[in-house]
Amino acid sequence: MSERRRHRLRLEISREASRLFWEHGVAATSGDRIAEAVGLSTRTIWRHFRSKESCAEPIVTQGVSWEMSMLRSWPPGLSLEEHIAAESIRFVREAGDQEQADEVLAMKMIRLSDKEPAIRTAWLMACDLVEREMAEIIAVRLRAPADDLQVRLHAAAASAALRVINEDVGAALLGGADPREFSDAPERVAHAVRTATGGAVGDPIAPLDDTLTDS
Repeated sequence: MSERRRHRLRLEISREASRLFWEHGVAATSGDRIAEAVGLSTRTIWRHFRSKESCAEPIVTQGVSWEMSMLRSWPPGLSLEEHIAAESIRFVREAGDQEQADEVLAMKMIRLSDKEPAIRTAWLMACDLVEREMAEIIAVRLRAPADDLQVRLHAAAASAALRVINEDVGAALLGGADPREFSDAPERVAHAVRTATGGAVGDPIAPLDDTLTDS
């Protein structure tokens, strides 16, 4: 099985497992029930996942994949507010039905993680991916190594801020809040990152040549 096909299969299993977890609870959802929902054998489920709870991991990771992609594409000449605003508009315009459905499922799993420790593990693993990605991005913007202590501290603080924002917004939306209340989400996220990093991250950066002084 190719890696791409394996990824698609794991994601499809994760979608059905997450739906069942949300509708019936983790305790009431067995590996057999997940297998039946996907149309696979239970043996196949265990071939791809170490436990039923770990089936939530791909959909939760899918939920932060947009954030990671957004961070990777942050141009040096744009502020974080400008970049997130532009990328948010692009996502709304280009995201298909499946991508939007995956976002909702991810929000549900994040919400469920409040009372399900095993699902919480999946969410925190996804947050760790964001932190690693954030370290790479911050390193470039601060022109420092990714393993520099200050870079790592900024990345940890920024990713924690993103985690709290995701949890807060997701809980509000699933609780029936009007999505229009979060039209300022780009500003909220950028402000959280700026605050968490003490203002070190968020501004545009000048081209490297502009920072050189005459020798």
